[in-house]
Formats: sequence, structure tokens, C-alpha cells
Amino acid sequence: MRRVVITGTGFCSPIGNNTKELLYNLEHLKSGIAYMNQWDDIKGLEARIAGAVNIDDFSQIPRANRRTMDRVAMMCALSLQDAIGQSGINQDILSSPRTGISFGSAMGGLDTLFDYASNVSKNEGFGHQNATAFLRFMSHTVAANLAVMFGIVGRNIPTSSACTASSQAIGAGYESIKYGMSDVMLVGGGEGLHYVEAGIFDSMGATDISHNSCPNEASRPFDEQRSGLVVSEGAGALVLEEYEYAKSRGAEIIGEIVGYSTTCDGSHITLPSEKGMEAVIRNALHDAKMNPEDIGYINAHATATVKGDIYESIAVSNIFGKNTPISSIKGYTGHMFGGGGAFETIVSLTALNNSFLPANKNLTTLDSNCAPLDYLFSHREKSIAAVMNNNFAFGGINTSIIIKKFEKE
Repeated sequence: MRRVVITGTGFCSPIGNNTKELLYNLEHLKSGIAYMNQWDDIKGLEARIAGAVNIDDFSQIPRANRRTMDRVAMMCALSLQDAIGQSGINQDILSSPRTGISFGSAMGGLDTLFDYASNVSKNEGFGHQNATAFLRFMSHTVAANLAVMFGIVGRNIPTSSACTASSQAIGAGYESIKYGMSDVMLVGGGEGLHYVEAGIFDSMGATDISHNSCPNEASRPFDEQRSGLVVSEGAGALVLEEYEYAKSRGAEIIGEIVGYSTTCDGSHITLPSEKGMEAVIRNALHDAKMNPEDIGYINAHATATVKGDIYESIAVSNIFGKNTPISSIKGYTGHMFGGGGAFETIVSLTALNNSFLPANKNLTTLDSNCAPLDYLFSHREKSIAAVMNNNFAFGGINTSIIIKKFEKE
């Protein structure tokens, strides 16, 4: 089996668009969640807060490419530009048939989709609609547009599995290299912010509507006062390479993916399953040939929904007991849906390489129904050798990724 290493990362998030900003905002418990004034006129919408990315200038992306990109694809493009820049791979490598791409999102280009549908429904019909609209809102818009922009001719694996879209994309890239189909994979995903996402989860009773007046206190994973998730946007990208390939070109290696699993509960379309969560974690450990005690930190999916946090805590407890530090980043950012897995994997890698385990923001009193774990109520400086990032999605889709500090042979 071939080793899969990480040589570059990039991201756009509500708490920063580079590692320096990310670490500063995590260390100072800064929230990226804010009141959305532009949603005030949306009838029936109860959730008025969200995590937005502070980027409006996408001029770094060639105009010809922007024509077919919605905001989600453009955030992913900026993230991938940064990841490629850090990795040092050139266009000859990008254009090799041994280089592939795997990117995803939950919803595609929602801004374009709703503008298009609104214009058609206003009796304007289809005759005057923009011919590039579908290319901006189709479900695989991110993977398709990035492949064109970066000249990818190898594998293209789009993913669209809600909250596991980008973590499945990472897993697909990892397996492509591990099993010899590719030498380099560009992986990740993203999500653009739209009020419809807040409205959807409003109707399910799953959004945090009790902190509209105090957004800094919203999104409270594992806390007894949690009342639901906060929608957000963002993107993350990683450059994965086969170890010998990266070594041969003198690349700086910043981490190694050693374990991955994805499973399906096959039992309920929305209700999480602790058995399914436990199974995917055990499979990832098996793939990594690691024991639970080898994991130094767990980045939890924990979205601050009532049942999801409880079931996840039980699954983790069944495997790790109560001695492995665990936290969720969603208290800082809200829930990025399709972009969450990639961004949280990058946060996990950042924690690994900086010996910095971030606290659960807004966790003041643990829900007594959650299993006893080593919840991070405050930041912890600790040198660790491996981290695990877990994500779970509607339809019972589960992912678990394990990253180790890079060790030379």
C-alpha cells in the first residue's frame, strides 16, 4: 500500500482565510457567527444568524473561469490556489493524467439556482435566462469548474453527500493514491451561504433561534443549553501526494493520511445512529492499523443538535473511553455543510502541527445525556502524534479520517 501525504492546504472560513488568522481567532475564542441583516425581509424565517466568509473580491480567478462559477466554486478555487501554492506543484504536474481531483458540496450554487428559478417563475420564462446558469448551480459545479481552471485531465470524482461531501472527497483522493490510480489528488469542498439553508433547518426545528440577539453565544456543541445548528459557508482544499512522488520532487510534507472509512447506516434518513458512527470510527482505526490510544485528539462533527451530539458522544465513548481530548469547531464557525469536512480536517492538521487543541467554544455546562469524555472546556497545549476528524450526514452517511505527523522512513 502506498503512503499518502499532504503537501498543501488552503481554506476560506468565517474565522479566517489563512492559518495565522485561524489560529488567532481560535486562541481568542472569536466567533465567525453574526446577525444577517439582509435576511430581515425573509418571511417566516426564524434563524437570523449565520457564519459568513469575509471575501467579496474573486479577481484572482480568471474572468473566463468566473463566468461559470457560483460563490461556492469561487471559494473553492481560492482555497485550491493557496493549497497548490503551498505544495509547489507546477502546471506540468497538474496536467498529468496521474493527477486527479475530488471536490464536493451539498447544494451546488444556491445563489444562481434561486435567482434562476425566481426569474422563470415571474413569467419571464426560459428565453431570457443566462446560458451559463446551470454550470453554476449543477451539483458537481465545484469539481467540474476546478478541473477546467487547473487543467486536470486525470480522475475527477465529484461528491455530493451533504455534511460529508468534502470528507468523502478527501477519502476518495486518499484511496486513489493509496491503491495506485493517481500520484497526486486535489481534494476538498465547500458551501455557499443562502437563507434557504436556514429556512430548511428552521422547518425541522434544528436551527439555533435563541441567540439571534447574541450571535457570539450561538452554536453550542455538547452544551445543555444548545438549541440547534447555525448555518455557515466556507471551503477547504488539500493537495495529496504519494509519498515517494512528493519526496522525489523535494516537497515539504505537512502531514500523512493513514486511515479513512465511509459507511452508511441504512436505517433512517435523518436520525443519526451511534452504531453507524462507531462502525466508521473502528473501520478508520483498522485502516490506519492504529489503536484508540494512538489518537491524541478528536475533531467531532457535533453540530449542536440535541440528538446528534448525544449519539456521537456515545459512539466515541464506546471506543475511546473518556481519556481522548475532543472538541467541535462549530461553536466558532457554525455548520459549513459540504465544506465542513475539508475545513475541519485542515483544523485537525493545524492542531496536530501546532500542539494546540482548541476548546469547545460555548460549552459551559455539559449535557448530562452526553457520554463522559475529555471535552475541551479550554484550550490545551499538547504534543500529539495523530488526530481523527469525524463527519456525519443525512442518509446515515458517515466518514472518519485519521492524520499522523509526518515521519520519514
